[in-house]
Parts: sequence; C-alpha cells; structure tokens
Amino acid sequence: RPTGSPGRSPSGASRTGYGWGSTQNPAESQRGHLRIVAPGGRDAERRLGFPDGSLAVGARAMQEGGSFGRFTREQVELFAVDHLIMVEINCNEEALTMDFVFPTTNVGNTGYGDDKRLGITGTESVLQIVREILVEFNWEEDALGRSKQSYRTAHESLGKSLEGYSTEMIMDAVASGDSRFLSIDVDTVNAVTLEDAKNAVMSQLMPKDIEISVSGDFVVNDVMDMILKYLGTVPADANSEYQVKDKDGDVKPTEFNAVPALGLPGKHLDIELEDSDPRAVAYVAGASPNAWGFLSDGTTVAERVSAADKRASDYDKQRRAHPLFANAALSLVSEIANRRLFSTVRERKQLTYDANFSLTGFERMKGGWFLVTVTASKEKAQAALDACKETLEALRTTNPISPDNLESAKRVVLNRHEGELRTSQYWSTMMSGIQEESVPLKGPLSVTDYHAVIESLTTRDLQLTLECMGLEEKELYTAIGRTVQTEGTVVDDIVRASPMAGMGRGGALMN
Repeated sequence: RPTGSPGRSPSGASRTGYGWGSTQNPAESQRGHLRIVAPGGRDAERRLGFPDGSLAVGARAMQEGGSFGRFTREQVELFAVDHLIMVEINCNEEALTMDFVFPTTNVGNTGYGDDKRLGITGTESVLQIVREILVEFNWEEDALGRSKQSYRTAHESLGKSLEGYSTEMIMDAVASGDSRFLSIDVDTVNAVTLEDAKNAVMSQLMPKDIEISVSGDFVVNDVMDMILKYLGTVPADANSEYQVKDKDGDVKPTEFNAVPALGLPGKHLDIELEDSDPRAVAYVAGASPNAWGFLSDGTTVAERVSAADKRASDYDKQRRAHPLFANAALSLVSEIANRRLFSTVRERKQLTYDANFSLTGFERMKGGWFLVTVTASKEKAQAALDACKETLEALRTTNPISPDNLESAKRVVLNRHEGELRTSQYWSTMMSGIQEESVPLKGPLSVTDYHAVIESLTTRDLQLTLECMGLEEKELYTAIGRTVQTEGTVVDDIVRASPMAGMGRGGALMN
C-alpha cells in the first residue's frame, strides 16, 4: 500500500520533503527492493544547462565509486558484501534511479552459540548506505575514469553491431538528432569533467524532489520508522548548493520537455555494416503517446478518444475518464500488435525469424515512439518490412481488433501482471512516480484498479487508441540494415538468426 505524500510523513507531519511508499511482499521470502527516483535524467542536462552526458556519466561514476565520508570504497564494498546488498545506479532520459536489493533478515552476525550477536537487518543497512549517498558521497577521479571507459566501450561496440547501429540510426531520424535519446559518443564522454558530473548528479538529489519506494518481506511500520530515522533526519536543505537557479536567483522548476515532433513526411534509411555473417534487420517507427497517454503536442489519448466517439454512452465516458485508461489501452494494443506481426510476418508469410512491437513508455516526457523490429535474411528484408507496414495498416483499417484478439490480450497482460506482482522489484517500480507531480495520472488507483480497468476495455476503445498513433504511410519512418561482407570472406549457405533489437531505454547504448 502506498503511504505518505510528497513532503509529508504518514501522520501528516512535515519532514525533509521526501515522498515515500512501502508495501509488504511476502512472496519473495526474506528479500526486499528499494528504489530511489530523482526526476530529471538526460532531459535535465539540457533543461538545466549541464554539458551533454554529464548526468549519465556521473551516475555511472557514482556506481563505480562508493566512498562515503571517512570510509574508503573498499570498506563500503566490504560492508555491502557482508550485508548481501546489491546496488545499481542508472540515468535514463527522464530520471536518475538507484535500485537496492537486500535481505530483510539480520545479517552480519558475529560469534557462535550463546555468544552469538545479531547484526542489523539488511533493510537498516541499506538505508544507512542511502543516507551516505545523499549527504556524504565522495567523488573520485578514478571512478569517473572507469565510468568514461564503460561508455566509450559501449559506444564503440555500438558501431560494430548491426542491430545496435541500425537502432541508433532510426532513433536519430525520429528524434531529429536529439542527443537525449541517443548513445553518448566518445568525444562527449571525454569532455565531461569530475566537476561537471558532480554538479549534474547532486543537483538532482534534493530531498524535496526524491521519491523512495520500498517493498519486501518486512513489517511496514518498522521500515517506516527506519526511513524516518535515517532519511527523515537529513537536513531539508541538503545539497541545496548544487541547485540550478535562473538569472533572478530563483530555482528552476522541474518541467519536462516533450519529445521532438516527428518530421513529416517520414523517410527510409538503408544502412550497411561490414560483417562476415550475412543478415539483415528492418524497422518501422512512428509517433505514439507516452505510457500515460500524453502526446507530444500536449493532448491525451482520453481526450482524443472522447472527441472521436460522438456516440459514447455515459459508461464509456466514465471508463475513459479513469487515469489508468490510456496506460491499460496501450498495453493491450502493444500485445495485439505483437501477435499480429508474429502470426502474419513470421508464421503465414515466413519472412522473418522474429517480429517485435514496442513502445518507448516514457512516464514524464510527453509523447514517444513505437518501434517494430524484424530480423530476416538480406533477400527477404524488404518483403518483411513491407509485410510489417501492411499488418499495421490492416490492424487500423481492413482487419481491425476482434473480440477474440481483445480477450486473448487481456489474459496475457493480466497473467503477466499477476506473475510480476510476486516480485518486490515490480512493486517498487509500480509505486515509483505515484507521488510525483510530473506523472499526474499515476496514483494508487493505478495499482488497485488495474484488473478492473483492463477487463472493462472494449475493441472500440483500442481501435480509437490506435488512431492516436502515427500509423499512416506518410508518418512512418523505416530502415533496413544489412551486413556487407569484407573482401576475402568465405560465404556459406547458412543464415543465422540474429538477436532481436528491441526498443531499449536510454537510446541504443542501454540495450
């Protein structure tokens, strides 16, 4: 159950400004997951005037470092190992996230038999680490060096992968070259200084902006007391010296930019990459709403659906007014599109090894894109691309969503949801954003009403939702990436299946 609200403890007493939520999940025995979300991400680099890549490189430097106050990185690593804590710090397009996996039992016990002394719980030890990250983290040049090397290696590897390079090229086209959605090139990485990384990351770690979500096999009230003890006592003005202010001395507001408007008409890209393995990958991309139904122009799926359906009943209007409506509709549309592509392009026409439909799923930035990815032989790549376009057009017009398609998709989506509810990580992810003003439609109802909203949706709802996506021929961006063999390569007759290049978060770099 989500508890508290931004800037308030469950009792209503004002604290340091955190928003927090916790839930008990006994399905994963003696395990817990804590997620910290600081809204901003790579969007904040541009909005607040930081150098490109500084937040992303800084987040990785924080992961590579780990020295707090008077404790060295080796001491902190030993503490984490002794208490069975795993930490992952990432920066995507719209948020800085820190994920902690930990045991909820007593760890670090000493002595034996009657002399045995229990250590603190993993939950308490992880909150000690979180506090130190917020108030006493030491930034080190060697950690920044390892972070830079990681990004350099990833970007160089991107240029050697057909799937990675092709994904980068199609994303570059749909995003009009916007660096927020692309991998960070070597020159940009090299230009980031330790001061750049420190200022960018610490500017995001303001108590008033941070949201903490924790789920696990524990007693909720005990964890809330620990959060109050370790995080509720952090000064409200912690890290305020890193806040970015405008020329009048006022703190810049957290207002996310929308994704770039898609340039029309769409275009086609032909991409070649040297490789001894003959294969191809094709893409179809276009505009879509974000995860909560906001389009790049500021309108919403619910508004467009209501405007398009002049014969809507009172029940239709009530259903579409639910904050989860667009999110649920897009989940079902994605599942149905995936099935159509698989059955048509692979099973019936036998043109591809795999076909995948995915959405970027941004939560804070308005708008997004869909991406269809198909892997095929070089000879069949164009036919596979054409078949994907035909399938999407038929889904929208001549062969619309049927009741059978809808019921099958509902079963899959609900079963997947039920299965993931057994993991603490899924609970923490679901709770993240519930208390953020930048995600206005995400609240407790998105958890409690999930089944009811999914079950209530009709084929008419989904068909009208499809019309909110850029599926017309003139709106599509397409690409075919092919390998070209280097001179002297021996050609065989075997065409090997390649890994699927899906829509990763953080640009192609994060795949």
